[in-house]
Amino acid sequence: MLIHYPSNKLVAGCDEAGRGCLAGPVFAAAVILPADYDNPDLDDSKKIKNREQREILRKDIEEKALYYAVAKSSPREIDKINILNASFATMHKAVKKLKTTPELLLIDGNRFNPYKKIPHETIIKGDGIYYSIAAASILAKTYRDKYMSRLAKKFPNYHWHTNMGYPTIAHRQAIIDIGPCEHHRQSFRLYPLPEQMRLFREKK
Repeated sequence: MLIHYPSNKLVAGCDEAGRGCLAGPVFAAAVILPADYDNPDLDDSKKIKNREQREILRKDIEEKALYYAVAKSSPREIDKINILNASFATMHKAVKKLKTTPELLLIDGNRFNPYKKIPHETIIKGDGIYYSIAAASILAKTYRDKYMSRLAKKFPNYHWHTNMGYPTIAHRQAIIDIGPCEHHRQSFRLYPLPEQMRLFREKK
C-alpha cells in the first residue's frame, strides 16, 4: 500500500520509463500530488500489466495532481551522454516544465544528478512506496507507450506495438533480419550474440 512522503514541503515524485529499451526515447515524469490524494489501484507501473488500467490511472493522476509534467530525450541524446545520464537529464526536463518549483524531489532509484539547488532523495523501488513516484512512473510509462505505438505504425516490422522497443525475441530478430533504423539507440548492443538468441528461443 502506497503512502505519502512525510514532509510539509512541496514534494515532486520523479521516475522514468524506457531505460532498458533498444529503441525510442526515454521518458520521465514529475508529479506533485495533493496531501489527501488516495487511489488504492495506484502502484509501480511495472506491476500493472493491463494497459487499460494504466490509462485509467493516468487520467486520475492528471485530473487530481496539483502539477505534473512529462518529458523525453531522443535516442541521439541517449547515445551522446549514455542512458543513465539521459534518464537524469529527462527528469530534469520534466521538473523544469512544472508550473511551480518543488521544494524536494523524490527520485526512484539509487542515483541522481542534482537539479539546480533543489534537494533530492533517492529511493530504491520508491515507485512501490510513495504515491508521487508511482504517479510519475504511470505517466512516464503511458506517455512512452503511446509514443511507441504511433511509431510502430511507421515501422511495423519491429513489433513496437507490443514490445515498445524492449529487447524481445521478435525485436531482436527483426534487427537481425532488416537492421536497425534511426530510432534505435546505436550505443546499445543491438545485435545479440548467437548464444543469447538460442537462450531467448529456448525460454519462449
